[in-house]
Parts: sequence; structure tokens; C-alpha cells
Amino acid sequence: MNQRCELCGREPVETTVHHLTPKEMGGTHMPTADICIPCHKQIHSLYTNRDIITLGLTEIQTLRKDERIAPYIRWIRKQPATTIPRVRKSHHVRKS
Repeated sequence: MNQRCELCGREPVETTVHHLTPKEMGGTHMPTADICIPCHKQIHSLYTNRDIITLGLTEIQTLRKDERIAPYIRWIRKQPATTIPRVRKSHHVRKS
């Protein structure tokens, strides 16, 4: 289903459900956000689930402002809704 990404604002895009508090950290029944596949992949390539909690990135507004993902959001907003870039996990995420 095509919707609007709550993180980057692109539309119409296919969205996935992102648990703002990771499920493994108790977020199974907590708030979620509908975000596009590229944004979802980028979140999990930059942050571990523990990072999301310790950095307080459990709300879309705070996630948007984080210095690690903000440049990506500025870039992806300029891309067509059909763009699905390749994503590499950061060294920080790969080693954890």
C-alpha cells in the first residue's frame, strides 16, 4: 500500500511498520511509525536497538534531529519515491 513516510515525508511510497521502541526492548505494544523501506533500512544500519533506547530515539521528531541520520533524510527527500538505495551497516552496528 502506498502511503507517506513519517520520517522523510516522501509519498507515495511503500511503508513498513517501525517499532519506535524496539520489540526486543519491550516495544511490542508501544507506538509505531509507518516509514518507507529505505528509511527503515537506514535506521537499522546506523543504530543498534540499544542505541535507539540510550540515545532516546523513540519518537520520530527526535530521530529526525539526530546527527547521524539527518544528512540521510535531507538526501532521500530529494530522491524519487521509487528510489531504494543500497544500505551498508555502519561499522558501529556491524561489530555489536
